[in-house]
Amino acid sequence: MAFLRNDAINRVNLHSGVQALAQGAGSIFFFVLLLKAGVSVPHALLAQAAIVTGRFILRPLALPVAIRFGLKPLLIAGTLMLALRFPLLAEVHGVDAALLALLAVTAIAELTYHLTYNTYFAMLGDAEHRGHQVAAREAFIAVLSIASPLLGTWALLTLGPRWAFAGIAVVQALAVLPLLGLPNMAVIPHAPGALRAARLAFAMIVVDGWFDACYFFVWEIALFLSLGESIAAYGGAMALAGLVGAGFGLWVGRHVDGGGGRRAVAIAYCVAVALVILKAASLPTPWLAVAAHALGAVLLPLLLPPLGAAAYNLAKASPCPFRFHMATEGGWDIGCAGACVTAAGLVSLGAPMSVPILLALPAVAAGFALLWRYFGSLPSPLAGEGGPAEQGRMRGR
Repeated sequence: MAFLRNDAINRVNLHSGVQALAQGAGSIFFFVLLLKAGVSVPHALLAQAAIVTGRFILRPLALPVAIRFGLKPLLIAGTLMLALRFPLLAEVHGVDAALLALLAVTAIAELTYHLTYNTYFAMLGDAEHRGHQVAAREAFIAVLSIASPLLGTWALLTLGPRWAFAGIAVVQALAVLPLLGLPNMAVIPHAPGALRAARLAFAMIVVDGWFDACYFFVWEIALFLSLGESIAAYGGAMALAGLVGAGFGLWVGRHVDGGGGRRAVAIAYCVAVALVILKAASLPTPWLAVAAHALGAVLLPLLLPPLGAAAYNLAKASPCPFRFHMATEGGWDIGCAGACVTAAGLVSLGAPMSVPILLALPAVAAGFALLWRYFGSLPSPLAGEGGPAEQGRMRGR
């Protein structure tokens, strides 16, 4: 397994696993806790839109800091800042000062963390093993996603939100430990052409942001409501999804690295269409919604290896991966915020939750077209080698 010989990526993937444990025990309850605290569905969606809008506005400030200190200190700082949001979530009681503080802290933490994490993964990874490395990360996360929702559910129901989220914050902070042995990565002061190199990936990630908002965020709210606002039932559904999703990614990663990028894209997006329709149709029937959620876990292990291989390889081949990810992360914020605001408007006008879920379908079509174009442009049979990116120039959360 040559893709496991990269110690730096192995450390990053271990960090991702600990991070996923905290996210699976805590972040999946973000909308649940807001709704339980009396925040309406439209306001909960607008809260998510406010977070990503804040990230978008503040992102240019990250560049001079990254140039001054490098990526590793920022990645560690972002990991620790993410821990701060969990105690704040426990203090929200409707649309109040605690909610505003939560949104501000989350925006800054996510901006710092995701921008540096994606840049780090792009720079440290191997182009020829990119699909495998992304898939190994997602498989590890999927396995941990079986236990983490059950732990989070138990803690919330047994200890209450304050103690539960204090413990989850500690787990989140422990995710810095695998990062301590990593090298620091510099960000160059000037990189002409970096933003131009990100154009294709920017379009991919705008579409991905819209899709994620509909397929994940709107769905999490809809599932919780379909289950009668039961935290126990919701946590069990999340754990079941982790069980179903574990193990799918490695096969897809091998397929992508072996030159089957277009086949992987076709499979992933055909499955996406079916799952979006199934989720929208399942909401009136709780057991069917749980089944749809469990089956929905198949999609990320199918989708992320080709999407990640394209985006990370294009980033590594660009003049500056950090500026590249500034552009693409901004694209995700645009897509996510647009979908959340649209969904909030539709729900406030009385539309059923199935309608904004179905808004993921146009993003499926656009994402398929963009990735099909990318993998079709690669001159090498190894899609994971980055094609024009690694062999002349190209580009590709």
